[in-house]
Amino acid sequence: MKKKLLTAPYLLWMLIFTIVPLILVVYFSLFETGPEGIRFTTVHLERVFEPIYLKVILRSVWLALISTVFCLLLGYPMAMILASKGLKRRDFLIVLFVLPMWMNFLARTYAWMTLLENNGIINQLLAALSLPALNILYTDKAVILGMVYNFLPFMVLPIYSVLQKIDHSLIEAAEDLGATPYKTFFKVTFPLSLSGVASGIIMVFMPAVTTFVISRLLGGGQYMLIGNLIEQQFLTTGDWGFGSSLSLILMIFLLLTMGIMSKTDKDQEGGRFW
Repeated sequence: MKKKLLTAPYLLWMLIFTIVPLILVVYFSLFETGPEGIRFTTVHLERVFEPIYLKVILRSVWLALISTVFCLLLGYPMAMILASKGLKRRDFLIVLFVLPMWMNFLARTYAWMTLLENNGIINQLLAALSLPALNILYTDKAVILGMVYNFLPFMVLPIYSVLQKIDHSLIEAAEDLGATPYKTFFKVTFPLSLSGVASGIIMVFMPAVTTFVISRLLGGGQYMLIGNLIEQQFLTTGDWGFGSSLSLILMIFLLLTMGIMSKTDKDQEGGRFW
């Protein structure tokens, strides 16, 4: 009874801020109110699959995939460095790495606008070195850069957590048996860290595909992503049915992605990657 009482606030919180909003999203997606009362409709869902909106969805997924790949390529070596044996001041380095996350997300994105603008610090340094100016603000490159910068810690920390728990005697055994560092990494280290990689991919891809602040500021409003489209439907257009349908399709897509990554994680635990 005491345990049930202790969990009651959390269950109430989930009911009000998770379950009820999800029910409302489904309701506005599949039902509409008219002179005849409430009726079932698929009009809003059908609009999602129109070519103009499919292009926005595919563009969002593509940019999120590119950002996730860059985060993995940059984050895995960083995680290996942090998890390496004998690293001095490991905790201090981890704090330095996550320190930017303590700053407001919007402020960090505005900082990149200041750095990348035509008269920004980066172009001033390039001009001082007699190098050509860097004009990537309000392009896909700027959006990807903002995503990688903001979401990189979400890739590093899960991988670091798994790498730190790997039994180093397995790596030493591989080296004693004559395995090169290349083979040791791909045959031992990487397979054992796949659960962290899967978690990192999910934690980066999900916010990247739904972001709207980064694309609005660094993309200059020229690049509409799925997050911007959903925000527009709720706050500007007032088409809650279509906005809810976009949200519903996006949630289904993310759940499928999480399911695939979860299955990959279970396969890795079952030893299928060996």
